[in-house]
Amino acid sequence: MKLTERLGKEWVFFDGGMGTILQEHGLKAGELPETWNLSHPDEIIALNLSYFEAGCDVVNTNTFGANALKYPDNLQEIVQAAVSHAKTARQQADREDAYIALDIGPTGKLLQPMGDLPFERAVELFGETIRIGAKAGADLVLIETMSDSYEAKAAVLAAKENCDLPVLVTLIFDEKGKLLTGGTVDSTVAMLEGLRVDALGVNCGLGPKQMHPIIERLTQISSLPIIVNPNAGLPRSENGKTVFDIAPAEFSDLMEEIAGMGVQALGGCCGTTPEHLRLTIEKCRKVPFRPPVAKRRTVVSSFSQAVEIGPKPVIIGERINPTGKSKFKAALRENNIEYILGEGMAQEDSGAHILDVNVGLPEIDEPVMMERVVTRLQSVIALPLQIDTSDTTAMERGMRLYNGKPMINSVSGKMESMEAVFPLVRKYGGVVVGLALDENGIPSTAEGRIRIAKKIYDTAEKYGIPHEDIVIDGLAMTISSDSGSALVTLETLRRIRDELHGHSILGVSNISFGLPQREIVNSNFFTMAMQSGLSCAIINPNNEAMMKSYRSYLALANLDEQCAGYIAAYGNQPAAAPAAVGGTAMPLAESIERGLRERAIDAAKEMLQTVPPLEVVNNELIPALDRVGKGFEKGTVFLPQLLMSAEAAKAAFEVVKDAMKGESQQIKGKIILATVKGDIHDIGKNIVKVLLENYAYQVLDLGKDVPPEVIVDTAIKEDVPVVGLSALMTTTVVSMEETIKQLREKKPGTKVVVGGAVLTQEYADSIGADCYAKDAMATVHYVDSVFGV
Repeated sequence: MKLTERLGKEWVFFDGGMGTILQEHGLKAGELPETWNLSHPDEIIALNLSYFEAGCDVVNTNTFGANALKYPDNLQEIVQAAVSHAKTARQQADREDAYIALDIGPTGKLLQPMGDLPFERAVELFGETIRIGAKAGADLVLIETMSDSYEAKAAVLAAKENCDLPVLVTLIFDEKGKLLTGGTVDSTVAMLEGLRVDALGVNCGLGPKQMHPIIERLTQISSLPIIVNPNAGLPRSENGKTVFDIAPAEFSDLMEEIAGMGVQALGGCCGTTPEHLRLTIEKCRKVPFRPPVAKRRTVVSSFSQAVEIGPKPVIIGERINPTGKSKFKAALRENNIEYILGEGMAQEDSGAHILDVNVGLPEIDEPVMMERVVTRLQSVIALPLQIDTSDTTAMERGMRLYNGKPMINSVSGKMESMEAVFPLVRKYGGVVVGLALDENGIPSTAEGRIRIAKKIYDTAEKYGIPHEDIVIDGLAMTISSDSGSALVTLETLRRIRDELHGHSILGVSNISFGLPQREIVNSNFFTMAMQSGLSCAIINPNNEAMMKSYRSYLALANLDEQCAGYIAAYGNQPAAAPAAVGGTAMPLAESIERGLRERAIDAAKEMLQTVPPLEVVNNELIPALDRVGKGFEKGTVFLPQLLMSAEAAKAAFEVVKDAMKGESQQIKGKIILATVKGDIHDIGKNIVKVLLENYAYQVLDLGKDVPPEVIVDTAIKEDVPVVGLSALMTTTVVSMEETIKQLREKKPGTKVVVGGAVLTQEYADSIGADCYAKDAMATVHYVDSVFGV
């Protein structure tokens, strides 16, 4: 029986730890676990066998880190061997009813624009491993321990494009329910459901107890089978080995409790053993199974935000669109992306929930521009985007590179349109706008528009696109040429809500085209439309009359609890100044906080004409970074924005340095950064490097997979007082401990700060670190304290 025929219909049990058990069997510090597929095949077969015999339905191949970055010369041999060992173990266990999962872990790199790995290169890397594993006989692809939703999307697309196996995804959230790059449970579920994965869930990082809030939210919002694979509690070091604090009996009791929360698949991660899983399976099989329930939610998401359509009207900002905007057209022709970002930020500040993105001009390459604008916008703005184009090539480029589940504007009732757009929505996910028009044009009656809406729903269903992923545009036509058009539109909205039980959208301002004082008509029609059931309004959120209509409607319709939103906007508090847009100058500090590199350069040059360079650094650059850092720590600023701000500050600082030529430039101190031996995952280290350099520290970056001796020798030679060490994998933390030990012996007094997804305060203490940094800003604060800044 295929796995997809069992997932969500009965209990499915996954295996447990791999690297932590191999350590117990002799895997040395810094030794790559996947090499044991070739050097210790019997050990791998025996471990796979023990999981099959424990009753696990899904056993992972030893390929977590198997990609061409780590194994450029023998990737095929390693992956083929891993699958072969799992197949041998399954045969020995006589478990032909069980499945072999091709285990796909992260590359260890940040994707552009935050990092240096292009999205398409990530797809290629994952695709190469997946092709080999699928051909070798894997039964499914398990994409696990993903801390970046963008990388998870790259892996899912690679799986979908290179095999026809089931695709399952588990992510690594922190205790606040956030991914490293800022994703939430809501935003990642929306994206993965849109990508049509077969199951999703959470693994690693946390023990069963700490996962409860995440699991609760998953069961509330996900329509897919949910997988839960926790660690055996939290790690610590004992006698040079990584151990976990939850024994098999306690672990199985905790998993029995999780089984009762409404999940469908259970297993383990770091620190769990075949005995952990044997007891878990024994107890959890007795728990009544609850299949997943379709939630029927209409959700659009970015990397960090999810906007649900339905509970109350949603504002879609219309300003990123060249129609009738000469300055915007000029910005597109001149490739002035900063102008476009400014328009987006102004709408975000004014209360938009989603931003419409239309970059179509006859004289430009629209697919290239769509790609450029989408990737830049999502690096500095947290709002979800609506990809608005009639060019399906541009549409696909935007959808493919989008980090989340976008809105798509649009498809019509024409068969040609549906046949072009629905396959893209099926592949990449999205909430698509359905225009109530077809080959015969725009019906003059609500009945005709509802008929086309039903046609769009029915055709979408044939492509596997559910009712909730369609939002019908009732079409607002100007009353200047047809005085009854508003009434037809309003009736259409009511029938979409009451008869079709669907959601609607309008380009509201179309209603007044050709009339004087248009905002009078627009704002009143907007209120009427919301009362008639309008779900989404494409408007200019910078227009105060429209926003007054919106906020007052929410208050009157009991959609604004205790009128909090209305009071915040129109109470005694001074209104927040909107972001500068278009060609308006933006102060240096704000440019940095917004992550606008080019504007930061221009602002720095202008400021240097009247302000001494050191004052620019001390009064603008550093305070701006401090504010962004505090926002990051509070959870109001996310990692992409933090990094873009740091890059903007770095660019501005280069301008300042040029102005300081011949002057002494103050360096606060020198620090070594390294990812320890055996680990190629340098995301955390690279983030810390960017920030430290912006805080005027000289960073000696030794790279990744760095032996302890190299770190110690460099610290002695350069007389460095602080060393920063990072590791992602449990199997490489022992190298971190060895590095600290050698530093203590050969360069006593050197301070060591450590970080990484597998670390905790207790673990850092047990290996002798001076500081555990839970994030990049914590490292900056500690280094400041060491240097007395």
